[in-house]
Amino acid sequence: MALKRITKADPNISMSSMTDIVFLLLIFFLVTSTLVNPNALKLLLPKSTGQVGAKASVSVSIKDWGNDKFTYHINGDNNPTPFAEVEDELVGLLQSEEEPTFSIYSDETVPIREIVQVMNIAKRNHYKVILATSPE
Repeated sequence: MALKRITKADPNISMSSMTDIVFLLLIFFLVTSTLVNPNALKLLLPKSTGQVGAKASVSVSIKDWGNDKFTYHINGDNNPTPFAEVEDELVGLLQSEEEPTFSIYSDETVPIREIVQVMNIAKRNHYKVILATSPE
């Protein structure tokens, strides 16, 4: 008695679930790539030819509003942080970093004394500072 199998295994694989995963990954990377830019404020950065390879995890943006009024923004936040609270914010954000480094984004019109005040915060806390510039 020779019995043969009636059902055969289908060698085709459905690709619809694979395309769903690819589209979800594409959407994920598109959304996260927009969050990479820490400089959310429109600033005219000074021009420079030198570039630093170090990456800063925290940024401080200084915006000039005229009449000696300046606002400080931590990590591109639209709500300004008073200068008296900038140091506390930086210490809180950088306390878990192995090599604490932050970058300063300042408008071309910001006087150097405002930038130096933020650099003094870095000196007091032994942080490294990167002054952001735009390439020439």
